[in-house]
This record gives sequence, C-alpha cells and structure tokens, in this order.
Amino acid sequence: MEPEQSIAQSAEELDRQLARLFYRRMELAALKAREQGEARPVFEGEQEPALPAELVGQDPALERYYRAFRQTGRQLAAQYQLEVLGRDQVAYQGVEGAFSHIALRKLFPLAKAKSYPTWAAVFDAVESGEAAYGVLPFENSNAGDVSAVLDLCFAHPELHVCRVYDLPVRQNLLALPGARLADIRRVVSHPQAIAQSARFLNSLGLASTECLNTAVAAKQVAESGDLTLAAIASAETAELYGLQVLAAGVNSDGDNTTRFIVITRENPAEGDRFSLLFTVDHKAGQLARVIQAIGAAGFNMECIKSRPMPGVPFEYYFYVELEGQPGRQESKTLLEALGQICNTLRVLGVYTK
Repeated sequence: MEPEQSIAQSAEELDRQLARLFYRRMELAALKAREQGEARPVFEGEQEPALPAELVGQDPALERYYRAFRQTGRQLAAQYQLEVLGRDQVAYQGVEGAFSHIALRKLFPLAKAKSYPTWAAVFDAVESGEAAYGVLPFENSNAGDVSAVLDLCFAHPELHVCRVYDLPVRQNLLALPGARLADIRRVVSHPQAIAQSARFLNSLGLASTECLNTAVAAKQVAESGDLTLAAIASAETAELYGLQVLAAGVNSDGDNTTRFIVITRENPAEGDRFSLLFTVDHKAGQLARVIQAIGAAGFNMECIKSRPMPGVPFEYYFYVELEGQPGRQESKTLLEALGQICNTLRVLGVYTK
C-alpha cells in the first residue's frame, strides 16, 4: 500500500494530466462545432467508443461511474460548443428565483438562462433553436405528475429528454431585513407552497394570499416595504431579492422533491434509464402485452403513466420508464418487439439518474 503522501502526490499528478486532457478534449469539441456549424458530439451513433477492453470486468461499480463520467463529459462538451457558437441559452418557465430557475442553475451553472411565460413557450424555444435546452418540472413527490409537461413531450416528437434532476423543495418564511416573526401578519406565496406550509401558518394565525409562484411572492415582499408581509419561498430566492429567512423549513413534509427534465433537439446517446411514449389499440389485453414484453426481456419498469390522447375522446397514450441502456442489443430487441405491438412507439429520453 502506498504511503498517504505518495497517494496524494500520485493523485495530484493524475489531476494535472486530466486537466491537460480535458482542455484538449474540449478543444476538439469546439473544432467539431465550428466545422459543423452546430453542437454535435465528436463521436456519433455507432462511433461512440466502449469501455477500454483492459478495464472491462475489473469492477462493475467503476464501469457505472465511468459511464456517468462519460455522460457528464458529453454534456459539458455540448454546452461548451454552444458557447463557442454563441448559442448557449437555456429556457425555463417563470421568473428568476423560481424553482425552475434554481434547477437550471444547478444543471447549467454557466449557461445564459432565458425566461418564458409558459411551458409551451419553452418547448417552442427549444424546437426552433432559440434555446439549446429547456428545463421543466416533471413530477413532484407529493403532488404527483406535471401532466401538462408530459402532454407537451407527446406533442413534440422531435424533442428528447437528455437529463433528469431531483431538486429538494425546502420552503422558508422570508421577510424584509429588520422584520421579526412577531411582526408578520400576512403571507403571500404559490397555492401549493401555502398548502404545504399550512400547519406552520395556522400555528401562528397568519393570513395567506396566493400568487403566481414563490419567486413572484418574494419579489412582491422585497418591493412592498411592508415589515408585516412575508413570503414562502426558497433560501436562494431570499438571497436574490435581499430578504432574510425568518423561519426555515416551514413546509410540513420534509421529503418534498420536484423532478425536473431537460429537453433538447439532440438525440441523447447514453444513460442508465430510458423512457418510452407509445399508443396501442383500445382493446382488451393490448397494454398487458406491452408490459409482458418488457418483463420477458428482463427490464425493470420503474413507472407507467397514462394520459388522454389529444383530440381522441376516451383513448390514451402511455409513458414508461425502464432501467437499462437503449444502445445495448437487449434493448434493441425489446424495442423491435414493442414495435410489433404498439401503434406508435418513441424513445422519449435517455439519461442517468
């Protein structure tokens, strides 16, 4: 076993090598972007190299980490390409400080964030090329699906989900600097945030007023000059609008988490999950055939959802999320089998959780 100092020195030398290789790799990504006039992976389709043969089978856990490392590298390269081309814009719905904006900053800390008034406008911006990516809420651990976003995914077959991100939602009571908890008489926030914080509000006898979202509430308090008015919002929003946190974690359920998706025009190459959208004949047993085919192929189905078909009364489309890598032969075989059962079938996204 190497001495501790020797381990540190070896790690430092490897980090220096990685830094040089990282810069060179990003230079190649930029060269590819300039040649193509758009953000394109250096390796495309079947060109994507596999794990080096000498490492295969050494440590299955490290293989998973290597795939995640590769995926992160591709995402960084794509973002850098967009910056080189002057197209590094990421769309979200809402205002600065909203949870969608916070998720965007976690996912794309260096990108140019652009706000749009609706989720549909975010999809349109990505589809038109005005934005390279869009960040949207997809599911909440308490409130369930954001069905309108899933419907938009179904309505935009040229767009794909390339990433998912789980954002813990911790609500706080925010007020102007100098305000005390005893001063507060009225609270403003999004209806869901108010409902999640009802126990806290009732314990203090505070009246509440609904508004568009938590960031708008914080902005309203910041501009009011009213020491008796407070907002329920995130700590990040407090910092953004110059407010103080009077009480932290006021939402009753501490496990409240919102899952966000990232949409893009590019078809993602790798991940350890993939999601499908499909339709089947409205006949007995057709959906069961799909589920049986997934089980027979050895895939774990993490979720299944149904939604009404737009413009077709009492018929439905389905969403499933599967564990696995779609580029592998067993996944291709499954997709071929499902293609024989389904009327329509689309791989919506490929990503790593």
